[in-house]
Amino acid sequence: MLNILRYLKRHALLVLAVFALLCVQAFCDLSLPQYTSDIVDVGIQQGGIQRVTPDQMRPATLESLTLFLSDEDEAALRGAYTLEGEAYVLTETDPDALDALDHMLGLPMAALYQMEQQGTGPEALEEMAGQLGLTRAQLKEQLQGRLEEAAEEYGAVTDQMTDQVAVLFVRGEYEALGVDMDAYQQHYLLVTGGKMLALTLLMVAAAILAGMLASRVAASVGMELRGQVFRKVVSFSSAEIDRFSTASLITRSTNDIQQIQMVVVMLLRLVLYAPIIGIGGVIRVATTRTGMGWIIGVAVGVLLALIAVLMAVAMPKFKKMQTLIDRVNLVSREILTGLPVIRAFSREEYEEARFDRANRDLMSTQLFTNRTMSMMMPVMMLIMNGISVLIVWAGAHGVDLGTMQVGDMIAFITYTMQIVMAFLMISVVSIMLPRAGVSAKRIQEVLDTPVSIRDPEEGKNQDGAHQTWRGEVSFEDVSFRYPDAQADVLEHISFTAKPGETTAIIGSTGSGKSTLLNLIPRFFDVSYGRITIDGVDIRDLSLHKLHDLLGYVPQKGVLFSGTIESNLKFGGADITDQAMDQAADIAQAAEFIQGKPEGYQTPIAQGGTNVSGGQKQRLSIARAVAKDPKVYLFDDSFSALDYKTDAALRAALGKRVKDAAVIIVAQRISTILHAQQIVVLDEGKVAGIGTHEELMASCPTYQEIARSQLSESELGGVGA
Repeated sequence: MLNILRYLKRHALLVLAVFALLCVQAFCDLSLPQYTSDIVDVGIQQGGIQRVTPDQMRPATLESLTLFLSDEDEAALRGAYTLEGEAYVLTETDPDALDALDHMLGLPMAALYQMEQQGTGPEALEEMAGQLGLTRAQLKEQLQGRLEEAAEEYGAVTDQMTDQVAVLFVRGEYEALGVDMDAYQQHYLLVTGGKMLALTLLMVAAAILAGMLASRVAASVGMELRGQVFRKVVSFSSAEIDRFSTASLITRSTNDIQQIQMVVVMLLRLVLYAPIIGIGGVIRVATTRTGMGWIIGVAVGVLLALIAVLMAVAMPKFKKMQTLIDRVNLVSREILTGLPVIRAFSREEYEEARFDRANRDLMSTQLFTNRTMSMMMPVMMLIMNGISVLIVWAGAHGVDLGTMQVGDMIAFITYTMQIVMAFLMISVVSIMLPRAGVSAKRIQEVLDTPVSIRDPEEGKNQDGAHQTWRGEVSFEDVSFRYPDAQADVLEHISFTAKPGETTAIIGSTGSGKSTLLNLIPRFFDVSYGRITIDGVDIRDLSLHKLHDLLGYVPQKGVLFSGTIESNLKFGGADITDQAMDQAADIAQAAEFIQGKPEGYQTPIAQGGTNVSGGQKQRLSIARAVAKDPKVYLFDDSFSALDYKTDAALRAALGKRVKDAAVIIVAQRISTILHAQQIVVLDEGKVAGIGTHEELMASCPTYQEIARSQLSESELGGVGA
């Protein structure tokens, strides 16, 4: 989780923008249920009358109300209205003052309404008081006393009932003033519906914009992670590549990053939104005054228990899934790469069974997690519907007693569902977060892996120490041991490859020839001793400068998707068409290139699968020659060539590389007969150094190799 948050750090402004938009969306989402409640309670049940305090009333009505009010309240009431024509019009606009008037007028209006229903209006009371010899002040005192007794007897339970009766009184007052109540109600419904529509449109706009920004952040995080992983892997030496399998690195660069990208979207859209809507829903529920808050506690408790069970059951499987995906990728890659060998040995059934095992292990894990997750939604829906039934059952009693209105119950149901959905969103993300956490850990493992082959520290870099480079390569008591190996692969190797000369390295299989060559471009670093170019330790050169001096041709030709031209000019943007033509001619590749309809623009498939092995090797040699390096490294690069092509290539190469050092790893002695220096390796040690004639006279190991490859006439009786 911390790694995922770290990835979001550089996108803080966009994350804040998403949070602000989600707040707007939540505000709209939480406001709509209250408007729905108002439409039911006010618009339908109360005919559009929002307040107990009427917008206008007759003078007689105002005077009647004052009979139930104290002198202070009477002054407040008279101050809130202005006489305009034959009616008093409400001029007070302060919300707090209006709320105070509602509270003050509710019970008096309910009392007046009841009196009117019984045929005893205020005028009759005043007439009766006159007959009894009571003054208006004494009448007020008696009426206020009765109201206080009623308020104490029934308490706050009657607040909503009182307000509903007061609204009926206001409705009668409006009708007495000639107000069209149908139009009045229609106006309220249209205004409230318009507000709901505006809030809905705002909510949709905020949700769409938040989704767009969240997707942009997630896509940017994915792009940055892919770039970071790619740059890191490119900087890896062979030791780090061996630590991670190729299949695993591909999975980490694709599937793992995709997991993080998906979770980032969910974090920004759900994890941020769920607390906002959940807390907002709880606050709104508290304002509904329904007395059903205990239902929320029951719902949250059940949900938390369900989430805890899901986490305990599914979490280990999610952590295991990425490893199983790695396994499927590894087996698939091995089978596809080795398909010709598999067919040649009739091992199709065995490999199919091996893939089937890896595939079934992944399938069973995915089925378990999917089944577990698929159970969550029905259980959540059961909880939500059960809570709805519970609210309706409890709310119906309140409606029946008059302590709750239908709209309040509808709003409570909606807010409760929003709270439950918030927990549902959190539960979904809580299940996916651990899997993304595993992916983030795997990616971070690649990014945090220290690179063993790196540029020299500042101050030790000797790139500019030489104005011109000759290309003399020296091995000075070099020993090498693979990481975690128990013994050295190469021991105390010392020789010098001079410019203008060919140095050949030969030996039996497993003697360390290719390993020795791979030390020069620093695919591995020497364990002891040092390798120098023109007297400079290659570890004191930047990797860019070192590789700029080298022309490397691997044992297995590697071509990249593109064209023949793009592959031959792979060594640098400064390679001209003329240099490319010369390199192709030297590598004996010009003939087959010109024989193709598109020439140098002939497409090359991935891995060079649309050219033969010999053509691929010649193109690899031409690529190195076109670069015009100071040191040529050929790792058994002539093995796929026939003797005629081999001889022609070496003759042309000899004319081109007169000033460069050439180091050749070879299996065939015929390839290196004319080398100025031959280094013979035997089990990682130098068995002899010299020319062909010198080694035939003094080196038993070389003699043995020569006798196994050359005829007596070619040997010329040497060493016989």
